[in-house]
Amino acid sequence: MKIFYGWKIVGAASGIQLLQAALLHQAFGAYFAVLIQEKGWSKTSLSAASAMQSAETAIIGPILGWAIDRFGPQNMIRAGILTFGLGMMLFSQLDSLAGLYGSVLVIALGSSLSGYFPLNIAIIHWFERLRARALAMSSLGLALGGILVPLVAWSIQHWGWRATAFGSGVLVILLGFPLARVFRRSPAEMGFTVDGLPPDTTVKPAQAEADDPNEFTASEALRTSAFWLISLGHGFALFVVTAVNVHAINHMRQSLGYTVAQASFYIMLMTASQLAGVLIGGAVGDRYSKRLICAGCMLMHGAGLLMLTYAGGPAMLIGFAVLHGLAWGLRGPFMQAIRADYFGRRAIGKIMGISSVIIAIGQIGGPLVAGGLGDATGNYLLGFTVLASISIVGSFMFLAARKPSRPIAA
Repeated sequence: MKIFYGWKIVGAASGIQLLQAALLHQAFGAYFAVLIQEKGWSKTSLSAASAMQSAETAIIGPILGWAIDRFGPQNMIRAGILTFGLGMMLFSQLDSLAGLYGSVLVIALGSSLSGYFPLNIAIIHWFERLRARALAMSSLGLALGGILVPLVAWSIQHWGWRATAFGSGVLVILLGFPLARVFRRSPAEMGFTVDGLPPDTTVKPAQAEADDPNEFTASEALRTSAFWLISLGHGFALFVVTAVNVHAINHMRQSLGYTVAQASFYIMLMTASQLAGVLIGGAVGDRYSKRLICAGCMLMHGAGLLMLTYAGGPAMLIGFAVLHGLAWGLRGPFMQAIRADYFGRRAIGKIMGISSVIIAIGQIGGPLVAGGLGDATGNYLLGFTVLASISIVGSFMFLAARKPSRPIAA
């Protein structure tokens, strides 16, 4: 039996996200801890680098959304892989904060063009009935990439952070570009239908989309409370996710007395739990309420971060890794799936692009709140506690985000 091409796109998306997670997103904490020791830079100055990456994504998000809806994601993803790889090579040569910020801007551009945003939109256009499962399977790369973080930490320890960063850039291009070439704009472009189902010859695709009450325009989506509640809830989750990615290893090193390699073990356990969450999400996401699952995940994010904050030993660190990882794996793919369920595919690029401006509040704020309060108090206790509280508040955002009805034209 021939495999539906959409699943090949899911596999390629998973591979690209594996590279980004292993070599950048979840590995950044290891670079962070080493640069603090070697350069003597403050937590706030390094947190600003992470915030810049998120700010750039927010600024270009609406433009990316418009471009994807108009031209498709395939060429954007290819350009992003090349830019991301070159950015990692530039990062390996930095000697100042200005050099750090410059290389991070290049990395941010590349990871935006080839990241979850265009990857998920590509998948959304190929799947409907199995959309949550497809998005969850693509997120396996994020979890598997996190499991490889100890290897990155080992490389930094034995070969140095410069050689590790440069080698990472080479790997991104050599492995990522062939994966980027798999992407196509839509099933119709290759003679397929959504989900690979037999074509319905009684209804033309354009007519079906125009008549579908679930196909919102971007302006119609913006007038619903669901759009804002989902975006804010997503942003509140990222307060925790980005703070953990940037600061967790340094917290374990500085406050708990672990080495970078030892702390990386708990990051590996966290991402193994994320993998389990992704698999569970793929099994239940198309059968149960994504809204309620996301609300529960926000409580798990908050509880997990509190365990990390006040850890008195390995047991609480394991609790943090399991709770936060499961929540991330379950909730992550649902963020795009629930938007597509609520608003359809017609303008999903624009809708997600505008959402990116809102969720950037969490992407930017998480590292800055943790880093700023960490510098002010000498540890992460206050900053992490504030962020855990924000996550718990975000649970109520998802509880209130019910599916909207499209306004009837006058």
